[in-house]
Parts: sequence; structure tokens; C-alpha cells
Amino acid sequence: MMSSIYIVLSVMVLAYILGQWRRFSVELSLFLAALSGAIVGAFFSTPPWTQILRHLAEGSFTYLDVILVFSTATIFMAILRESGGIDYVVRSSMKSLSKIRPLALLVLMIIILIPGALTGAGSVSLLVVGAPVAIALNHLGISRPRTAAILFILAGLSAAAPPVNIWAMVLCAGTAIPYVGFELPLGLPVLLLGTFTIFALGWKREKLGLEGEALEKIPIPPGMSWWRVALPFIILFGLILAYRLWPFQMPVLGLPLEFFLASLVAWLTSPKRLNYLTISRETMTRLLPLIATMIVVGMLQQVMTASGVRGLLSYLVISIPLIVLFILLAIIIPVSEGVLTYGAAAILGIPLIWYLDSLGYHATVAISGLSLLWPLGDGLPPTALIGRLSVMVSNYEGSYWSFLKRTWLPWIIITIAGVLMIVFSTKLSFLVRWSVG
Repeated sequence: MMSSIYIVLSVMVLAYILGQWRRFSVELSLFLAALSGAIVGAFFSTPPWTQILRHLAEGSFTYLDVILVFSTATIFMAILRESGGIDYVVRSSMKSLSKIRPLALLVLMIIILIPGALTGAGSVSLLVVGAPVAIALNHLGISRPRTAAILFILAGLSAAAPPVNIWAMVLCAGTAIPYVGFELPLGLPVLLLGTFTIFALGWKREKLGLEGEALEKIPIPPGMSWWRVALPFIILFGLILAYRLWPFQMPVLGLPLEFFLASLVAWLTSPKRLNYLTISRETMTRLLPLIATMIVVGMLQQVMTASGVRGLLSYLVISIPLIVLFILLAIIIPVSEGVLTYGAAAILGIPLIWYLDSLGYHATVAISGLSLLWPLGDGLPPTALIGRLSVMVSNYEGSYWSFLKRTWLPWIIITIAGVLMIVFSTKLSFLVRWSVG
């Protein structure tokens, strides 16, 4: 039995490598691995030939709720961007706060964190606010290499921030853990590490020239005001808090519907006419790679479960000495993200959380610690999605590795923080209790 599982695992790994060698996208490579694993597993009746299509179809719906959340959230942020609200916030904040440098840096940090926190994708933060924030950082005298480094780290942290964390959602779905209580275990470290990053990389002022003209590059549509920007967020967070404050009077609408209602408010309050359907269609087109990844990851997870590969990986994880495992997390987690993107959470994260939970570690805090490590891998090849976008939106034209080396200090601090959260997860469990009240 074990030999058949090893054969299936080897074929899946070889199929993924072949896909990457043929320059397939990560999504196609993962699908090739899932399909190959199902076909080879059928020779050992794991799954049977008649069940291959059923497992692939069932797996494709594993993360439907996650897809609905970040799709509606990204449409909400796209409406705000097209209305000019994002540019208005960045430009107005810098005009008011540029003379108070620490406060200006903190405001820019929050602006970067919000889109990723609401959508679960750091790439959305860069696509929505990356360009105006890069201009604002240049206005504060920060060079383009450091600007790119700041955007990369903060965009990664935004993806880890609550309320939407896709890695945590994948782990919760695969381990039958409720996705609740993550507000403080994720929110507090993200804010502290984000503050450290923005000050460590952005404190030093460098001479750039044309600093005073930088903000003029950020256009603001006539009629835009603070209340037009704030009202959609008030509606959104009001709906999220309402059923917690009045659990028996207010129904649970769910994040997808709440984001949809907030996007309608943003569309109605926009100072310029917007075509809601066109913006939604274009947003979904940009999201197709991420949606495809989540669908294929679900298929891969289903095939690994049916063929026994998932159990084998769980065994391999628990066979590693615990101290060695904690040390290796700093390397394994980011590298797995660079190769498999969100698939790493399903393949490595789920058995890892099972193992730690069986040893008495607090699962929610441990998941939060892992969620700090995975975004670092989005700067590593072959995917390097957030890293490449950071370079693009900041107009940095130097070497990619030169940019990545500038992130070494926050990278190390984030790694230490993530590992320590896992090691001391039981002592930090009070954060979960405070989150759920």
C-alpha cells in the first residue's frame, strides 16, 4: 500500500515539474499534477476509475466560499479605485501630513494594508493603491528600490491581515477548524510588523529632486470628498459588526453579500458615472489566475486525500523532530509558497496543523504564525507574484535580486515573529479569546 502511495506522489511531483519545465502556468501545472495523480491512483483503485471525474469536480468546489469572498471584495475595491476615492485619500493625506513624516508613513502603511486585508490578496493592494502610494513615498524622499521593498513587505502583510486571510481559510477548511478568532492573532502582529517595516525602510530621507511635484501626478476627480470614501466602509463594517452586537435580531449576511452591498454604496456615491457591470467583468478577468489556483488546489487536495498522498505527507511531517521542524519552517514555508502559491497551504499546512494540534499547540494561533511566513514566498521564483508587481508599480528598473535584498531586515523579523507565534501558540491563546469576546 505504501509503495503505491509513493508512486502516486512521485508521479504528481514529476507532472508538476514537467509543467513548469514546459513553461505552463502554476495553475496548469497543479492541474496536471492532480490529473496525473488521479489516473495513476486509479491503477491501485485510489480512487477507482469511475470516481476520477467525481473527485475532480468535488474538489473544484472546495473553496467556493473563499472565491466568493475575495471576488466580491476585489470588486468593492475596484469600484473605489475607479471612482477616484483611493487617489483622493493618498493625495489628501500627503498634503496634510507630509510635514509630519512618521504620521505620513503610518497612514500610507494603513492604505496599503486595507485592500489586501479585505480581499485576502496582496496583489490587489498593489493593483489598487500601489501606484499612488509609490508616488507618495517618493514625495517623502524614499528611493524607488526602498519603495519597492516597502510595497512588497506591506502587500504581503496585507494578505495575512484579517478579516480575509486565504491561507488561514484554506487551513480551516481542510482541518475542520472554524474560521473565527483570527482578528487579534493576525491583526496585532501585522500592525506591529508593518510599523517596523515602514520605519525601518522608509525613515531615511534620500534626495530625489522634483519631490514637491510628485503628488501632482495623482489625479483627483471633481466632487470627490471624504464622506464619499468613508460611507462604503461604514456600511461594510457596520454590517460585519451588526450581527455580533445583535446576534438574535440581525441575520448573518456573510462577507460576500456585505462586500457586494458596500460596493453598491461606493458605486452610488461616486462623483463620476461608472459602469458597475463593466468594472465587475474586468475585475473578474484579472482575478481569473487566482480563482483558477483555488479551484485547482481544491482538486489537488481531493486527489491527494483519495490516493493516500495526504496521509503520507502527514506522516512525513510528524516524523521530523519538532525542534528541527520549527527551524525548517523559516525555509520550507516561503519556498513552498514560491512554488505552489496557495496550494502550499493545502499540501503542507493542513498536515502540519493536524500534527501541532495533536501535540497541544493552539491551532488558531499556529495558523496565524504560518500566515506571516507564506507571504514572504510571494517574492521568490518561480511565481514571485507580489515581488514582480512591487517592482512594476514602483517603476524600479534595477535588478530584481537587488530589490529583494533590501527586504532582508523586515524579512528576518517577520520570520522570527511567525515561528515564535507557532512555538508559543498556547501562551498566546488569550488573543483568540479576546477576539471572540
